[in-house]
Amino acid sequence: MKKIILASSSPRRQLLLQQIGLDFTVCPANIEENLSAPALPMELAQAIAFQKAQEVSRQLDGGIVIAADTIVVWKGMIMGKPENRDEAFMMLSRLSGQRHQVITGICIIDVENEVNDIDGEITDVVFSSLSSDEINCYLDSGEWVDKAGAYAIQGQGALLVDRIEGCYFNVVGLPLNRLKLMLAKKGINLLGVN
Repeated sequence: MKKIILASSSPRRQLLLQQIGLDFTVCPANIEENLSAPALPMELAQAIAFQKAQEVSRQLDGGIVIAADTIVVWKGMIMGKPENRDEAFMMLSRLSGQRHQVITGICIIDVENEVNDIDGEITDVVFSSLSSDEINCYLDSGEWVDKAGAYAIQGQGALLVDRIEGCYFNVVGLPLNRLKLMLAKKGINLLGVN
């Protein structure tokens, strides 16, 4: 099997790949993410994922590069990672009692053959109605730092969520079934079946 490189410093993405038994190395991409570019949310997430994969693939002679970018969209507004606690509070206040989408763009580049595949996943998330005190208690955990939409569903952020419709792993940061299908196109079967 070709060497697999994850173009991400996200501990959540790394943990997900470890949990499914994938042998990979980490080579984080160093790009400037521009969430204000005029594009549809899925196109934006896919474009950023492509930029990440491309930046890392240029440093390699071979292998399969996996990159992803996750954004949160509420009423058409893209929410990236909050810069500070006040911005995180504002994001969670907006999401309170509301439906939003978590969108992940994925790009896989086969470095040797210079072939790329781009796809994505959308999951609807509905938040419970939250009081200011509940939001502040969650923010006290610090879990919101470096998280699109200011929450982590795999941690205490699960207590903010009423329900999800779609792929849970997408909300964590990497839709594993979509990744499985994309890697299968490259001849890599994550379940080991030929």
